[in-house]
Amino acid sequence: MKFHLLIAVVAFHLVNAISVFSQQTQQSSPSGGFASLLPMLAFMFVIIYFFMIRPEQKKQKERAEMLKNVKKGDKVLTAAGILGIVGNIKENTVMVKIGENSVVEFTKSAITSVINEKEKPVEKSDKEKK
Repeated sequence: MKFHLLIAVVAFHLVNAISVFSQQTQQSSPSGGFASLLPMLAFMFVIIYFFMIRPEQKKQKERAEMLKNVKKGDKVLTAAGILGIVGNIKENTVMVKIGENSVVEFTKSAITSVINEKEKPVEKSDKEKK
C-alpha cells in the first residue's frame, strides 16, 4: 500500500513538473487549454490503473479462486478471527468445526484464508532480515 502511495505522489509531481514546463514554453501562445490537460490526465489514469486498480483485481481473482477451492478438511481462518476445520460445504455456506463439539456455519465470504499446515514457513536468512 505504501508503495502505491509513493508511486502516486511521484506521478503527481511529475505531472506538475510537466505542466509547469509546458506553461513556460507556451507563454507566448496561450492556446489549447483543455487539450494540453488531456495527455496529463491520460498519463495519471494509466499510472493509477497499473499501480492500484490492476493489483486489486488480481487479489480479488485469487480470493475467488481460494473460496472456490475450499474443501472438506481444510483449516480456515474466518473474518471473525476464528480458526477451524471445514466440515460440510453448501452452495454459499461452510460448516466449520471450531472445537470438540462445536460446529458453526459461516458464509463462504467470511473465510479470509485457508491455512495449509503442510507448507511450513521458510526461515528468512540473515541477508533477507536486513
